[in-house]
Amino acid sequence: MKLTKATNYALHTMMFLAVNPPDEHIGVAKLAERQGVSTTYLSKILTKLVKSGLVESVSGANGGYKLKPDWEKLSLLDVIKAIEGLTPIFDYCHSHNPDCLIQKAIESAEEKFLNELNQTRIVDLANKLNETSI
Repeated sequence: MKLTKATNYALHTMMFLAVNPPDEHIGVAKLAERQGVSTTYLSKILTKLVKSGLVESVSGANGGYKLKPDWEKLSLLDVIKAIEGLTPIFDYCHSHNPDCLIQKAIESAEEKFLNELNQTRIVDLANKLNETSI
């Protein structure tokens, strides 16, 4: 799994939305400006987040984006899957022995990596923002 710039922008967008008041929508222009990215590019990322059910969008003068109501359950892995999908880090050669030690080691490392991302909640990171900045 390679994490792209799109995933980086998606994760930061989720953080900006997490620290925003829950009843307030943020427009794409403001989100894009905070990250120094074009509104067109960020709109494509937000579309994926909306289609994945992580973010809600509202049209109109007071429209914009906000996190879905049960956003406290969302993990970094949820956001990554919405943008990247989940492809293995290691492209296995299935013609090798099924007991291949290299394959087992990489699968184990990948499982630990994915578990760490799944255990890291957006809400926990948002709560730490008083100590650091995104």
